Amino acid sequence: MRYTKIGKMDINVSVIALGTFAMGGDSNWGPCDDEESTRIIHKAMDLGINMFDSAPVYGLGHSEEMLGKAISGRRDKVFISTKCGLRWDIDEGYIHRQRDGITLRRSLMPESIREEVERSLKRLNTDYIDLYIPHWQTMAGYEPSKAVTMEALCLLKKEGKIRGIGLSNVSAEDIQENSKYGQIDLVHNRFSMLERDAQKDVIEICKEKGIAFQAHSPFQQGILAGKITLDTIIEIGSRAGNKWYEKENLKKVLVMLEKFKPLCDKYSCSLSGLVLAWTLQQIPNMIVLCGSRKIAQIEENASALDILLEESDLAMIDRTINETIN
Repeated sequence: MRYTKIGKMDINVSVIALGTFAMGGDSNWGPCDDEESTRIIHKAMDLGINMFDSAPVYGLGHSEEMLGKAISGRRDKVFISTKCGLRWDIDEGYIHRQRDGITLRRSLMPESIREEVERSLKRLNTDYIDLYIPHWQTMAGYEPSKAVTMEALCLLKKEGKIRGIGLSNVSAEDIQENSKYGQIDLVHNRFSMLERDAQKDVIEICKEKGIAFQAHSPFQQGILAGKITLDTIIEIGSRAGNKWYEKENLKKVLVMLEKFKPLCDKYSCSLSGLVLAWTLQQIPNMIVLCGSRKIAQIEENASALDILLEESDLAMIDRTINETIN
């Protein structure tokens, strides 16, 4: 396993992190077996992965509870990031989306953040969270300001309840503004072969300010992992609304992936291994967040660290991506 620093935090984290979104067991991904999830977490630790990502909204608390139980007795061996700002138990705030018969609302009011962190600490069975991340920014016309939110987060950091502050699903402008009021250690944004260009400005400001960048959804919700075909039926969760699953777009992606198969033979790896290796080589100290529902998946993800793509192959991949998305 390779490790890197997060922002100004003097902590080494694995460049591959394990996400527990699917382990929440809600309609985004369908039912999930807690015993299998626990085995996956333990296997990840055995492979040297020490960074684990969760959020209260993943399974309405279930993901955090499951993660807390899985790391019991080994808390000092792991780095936990979790989030705040998406509530299903309040009536005020910007409506984010509706799911499973509930309404999710964005709220980054100081009192809401404090209430959330206490609940997350209890569910995770810990007295501190390594990295705390507002899941989404508030929308125009909804309070509080970024200054007020950052003040609340910095106070939690001063109290020792959290060790670092991250941002998620943000623009370069969001990073610039939030950074005025406190140290940002990591930005957690969607990044994949199909969405890389949208992150150029974000990655640039992260480099400028010494902020770590973590790519989530590197397989574009499974479409780049090599298991999806034109006959695959997607009925649940956010994947059903992913434009790349639309028939015409999917055809383009499948043609692109077919062109990568000779590289899989060259590097003796799976398509998902190639995609993950490419992602890791996009910027220095890239951290990639991967979800896994099977032991074999976490093992395959970790094996991508053994792949170092040659410059000519990186250039070929880039040309093929451009032909697909442009």
